[in-house]
Amino acid sequence: MPSASASSSAPAAGGGDEAGRPAGAPSTAAPQAVAPAALGTTTPAPANTESSRVGALFVGAVAAGNHSCTASVLHSSTKNLILTAAHCIVTPDGLSFAPGYHDGQAPYGSWPVTKAYTTTGWSQGGDPDEDFAILQVGQNGGRNIEDVVGGNILGLQVDFSTVVRLYGYPDTSEVPLLCTNATSRQDTYQRRIDCPSYAAGTSGGPWIDTDTAKVVGVIGGYQQGGDTDDTSYSAYFDHTIEDLYQQAVAGSA
Repeated sequence: MPSASASSSAPAAGGGDEAGRPAGAPSTAAPQAVAPAALGTTTPAPANTESSRVGALFVGAVAAGNHSCTASVLHSSTKNLILTAAHCIVTPDGLSFAPGYHDGQAPYGSWPVTKAYTTTGWSQGGDPDEDFAILQVGQNGGRNIEDVVGGNILGLQVDFSTVVRLYGYPDTSEVPLLCTNATSRQDTYQRRIDCPSYAAGTSGGPWIDTDTAKVVGVIGGYQQGGDTDDTSYSAYFDHTIEDLYQQAVAGSA
């Protein structure tokens, strides 16, 4: 679900590839069509601890109607990382993140993006199975972003059939959406969920596992997140994003 103002990627750093998947990854069976699942119910997200970690990405000033994609705070020892879709990042220059953003307000402040990490699979070929990016953000008032709102733990090798809470900011909305539904397997390394009204701008929105509260996906991947508003996709989170995460932590210390 690409945003009109952020639909390609030119990453700042590389790492990882799609080759050599570990034995614990999904099988490499041929892709097959997935029957539509029952639609979840989409509502405005309530203001709580979890939703405060989700925010909108802005190019330029934080202002109503000026956001392009969605991101969320990622737990790390450096306390300064956020997670989004790789196709949202043309360049980190001038990009900022406002967690908990709503109605033109940034209750937890605005955090400048200082560096972007994507995989070589994405940077060299736009691999939809690696459509995720980890961004480093600078401090605000001498504090790291995770010290203010907390962060979601990265979830790896999670079964395709799980239930998640899906967040995202459509370009035309000033509040985030929330939908809870079961996910399914769309392709070898692609996860799918059926939730209505996830239009352009929701790309990068986190998929939060309801059992563990870990982030197990972001809207992106196949069709840059989906060509229709009622179905969203995510690249599967395995060792490829784990390697990228380790690179980002080392580079952000």
